[in-house]
Amino acid sequence: MSERIGGPASAPTEGAGAGALADKVRARALGLGFDLVGITTPDASEHLDHYHAWVEGGLHGTMAYLARPDAVARRGALERTLPGVRSVVVVGHQYFQEDPAGIPDDPSRAVIARYARGRDYHKVVKKKLTALGRWLEEEVGGGPAGSECPVGWRAYVDTGPILERDLAQRAGLGWFGKNTMLIHPRKGSYFFLGVLLTDVVLEIDPPFAADHCGSCRACLDACPTGALLGRDEDGAPVLDANRCISYLTIEHRGDIPEAMRPALSNRVYGCDICQEVCPWNLRFASVASESDYAARPAWEAVWDREEDDEGPAEAVIPTTDGPALVDLMKMSEDEWDAYTRGSAMRRAGYAGFQRNVAVALGNWLAGSDTPDGEALGALLGALEEEDRVVAETAAWALGRVKGMRR
Repeated sequence: MSERIGGPASAPTEGAGAGALADKVRARALGLGFDLVGITTPDASEHLDHYHAWVEGGLHGTMAYLARPDAVARRGALERTLPGVRSVVVVGHQYFQEDPAGIPDDPSRAVIARYARGRDYHKVVKKKLTALGRWLEEEVGGGPAGSECPVGWRAYVDTGPILERDLAQRAGLGWFGKNTMLIHPRKGSYFFLGVLLTDVVLEIDPPFAADHCGSCRACLDACPTGALLGRDEDGAPVLDANRCISYLTIEHRGDIPEAMRPALSNRVYGCDICQEVCPWNLRFASVASESDYAARPAWEAVWDREEDDEGPAEAVIPTTDGPALVDLMKMSEDEWDAYTRGSAMRRAGYAGFQRNVAVALGNWLAGSDTPDGEALGALLGALEEEDRVVAETAAWALGRVKGMRR
């Protein structure tokens, strides 16, 4: 998400003025609730060759938007996104949540990645970044857009052609871990990144030059699908998205390769494994202060049916904190719509999510000597789904049940 307010480049702020204004920007960002803030220049990334090689090697999977020529060009030149850009403010917002009791070890309950259990982070971070941009406009320009000295700015939260983690490292917020995540030495890696481009000159922060992963292989060894490939010859971490559980359960459309399905276990949206085993998170991760990121409890939803004479429909919508797989599999599309309203989980789509749940049910039932009757019923019902992938995945899941295997 992005927003641009302001007009042509503002009068530059140099020297001590740039430093004083940068201090105010940092203080304002922290005051808005961000946990991290740093400032860097809009210079081209030193990792562009690595990014090009990653895309050319097909390691981005089917995420074609990452390989579009126009998007690749904009990642290499922020001037294409905001003409006259002079500074980049990078913020971090912590989102860590504790797992409920029994998760992820109870195979009958679903695991949803921590970042998606509450309100969509795009909306939360964007709102705060927009407030920061408007504050900067008033601070420098002396008033809102249209004043004598308008300020140009643009806010991005994980949807624009920007290398956010690269900018964050250059702004001093951490280093690239072997799991490709940005790791802060006192906060770990459970934080969202937001970027504010501006044509105002600000004093920059020194980049984070050290690599504190050392010889640790915790994330590499823990990844159940082997998606983490270590560092390349230049020291950059490499991820094969085609094998990543987050990619397979969110971005990937169509069938999940059968050979990988057992490794998904009961993870139905995203994956935190490479962060869960990271020593920096084990030591420093703390529950986010932002209440919007907290998991949603179960709740009762009521909505109008298409046929008025049937009256309103109602259902109990499951929690996002370790919900029962059976409850997720039984959700209608209307219930799914209620379940994911205002949530990042909408990214997977109804059919994609049901496919993921069917895989998880198959993994649970395959390890059970006495298959759960409700789970079997939910999968049998899914055989009638119009979506081919959901129906065929349900058939695969039933084929894993002892006594029902072909």
